[in-house]
Amino acid sequence: MTTLVEDIVQQRFIELFGPEFGHGKPFDLARLRAALHQLGDPQDKLPPVIHVAGTNGKGSTIAFMRAIAEAAGHKVHAFTKPHLLRINERFVLASKAADNERLIDAAERVCAVAPEITQFDAQVAAAFLLFSEMAADAVLLETGMGGRDDSTNVVPAPTLTVLTPIALDHQDALGHTLGEIAAHKAGIFKRGVPAIVARQEDAPRIVIEAQADAIGAPLYRQGVEWDAYASQGRLVVQTETRALDLPLPALFGVHQIENAGLACAALLAPWRHQFSDDAFAEGVGNARWPGRLQPLTRGPLSAPIRALGGEVWVDAGHNAHAAYALARALKQMRAQRGGHNIAIAGLRRRKDALKFIAALAQGIEHLIAVPLPEDHASVHEIAKLGYDLGIDVDTAPSLAAAMQNAAQLSAPRVLICGSFLLAAEALALENA
Repeated sequence: MTTLVEDIVQQRFIELFGPEFGHGKPFDLARLRAALHQLGDPQDKLPPVIHVAGTNGKGSTIAFMRAIAEAAGHKVHAFTKPHLLRINERFVLASKAADNERLIDAAERVCAVAPEITQFDAQVAAAFLLFSEMAADAVLLETGMGGRDDSTNVVPAPTLTVLTPIALDHQDALGHTLGEIAAHKAGIFKRGVPAIVARQEDAPRIVIEAQADAIGAPLYRQGVEWDAYASQGRLVVQTETRALDLPLPALFGVHQIENAGLACAALLAPWRHQFSDDAFAEGVGNARWPGRLQPLTRGPLSAPIRALGGEVWVDAGHNAHAAYALARALKQMRAQRGGHNIAIAGLRRRKDALKFIAALAQGIEHLIAVPLPEDHASVHEIAKLGYDLGIDVDTAPSLAAAMQNAAQLSAPRVLICGSFLLAAEALALENA
């Protein structure tokens, strides 16, 4: 991948295991299990694991859980995917980002016993090695894709499992219906392990409930055993045994209220640790997660817009479910502060551009289509989708050029969105 930030750890992983397979990677855990056995089965020696699957919101939910746990004085390991600027972001060791030397050493130890496994499997194995060798109070573990056959699902006995909302994404690998996708995601459930589930549409909900019943996983469902909602400028979280009255999340958007509520519900479920109301309040109020409706406020990329009294936001959301959430947030900003909304969007070829743009169109007046550093959908096709939906459209050869185009409009609100690649480019340019 073309990058504006040098990533020597990623380069070393590529040297050892080849490029990272993403979409279309065959599901085969046998080699990973064999590699882990050669490494002493570190997946069996972890602190209590909270395993998180779903379509959108996994990273944000983990960010809230991590912030709450750390506010209570706990040390946390975390493995998330993907990263924005450096692969180190995926590995948190005892509440600190893993350094280059430690990650490269772990990668080389994995390669010594299993040079044939995929890069993502090697990342998972490296994470488990590091997590098993350093003390912490919990492991927050995000699936890479799906759940049932995901590399992270080699953990035999998580303490909790968590499901964020299920939506259409990665259909060629997970199935073409919400029910088929839900079957993959719910594959992280384990007998006797509490499963905390966000609000779902009917089709995935039915599959999730059937899977939990079949294996004997206790369900904690939003809207049934627990709920979370905004009320009078506060976040309210209620379970059958406890109620929390918390500040709204610092992360912007109605969807982040849902993510924060899910994180709280997970940490209120029966497991090893208990948290005070103060820890919940501090964690929810202080959690940060880069590239998720993140404002750009002081760098060169956003400067032309800020000089006009406008504002710039960046979000890595890349499917229709995420686009609906972004449109809702943009409409809220427009209602509160006025102005008009411009989206600068770039998508990968494999994404459903029609559904993404149709959802995003509900919150914008103008669309500027741009290419990605690699594997990008046609900017002219993206622009045509916007034109057919009645939006003012334009194209630009780069993100920087698109920002200059947006600056020709008076006091705009600009959202850069559509791909982790574009979000990473925006953050790199802003911090240059």
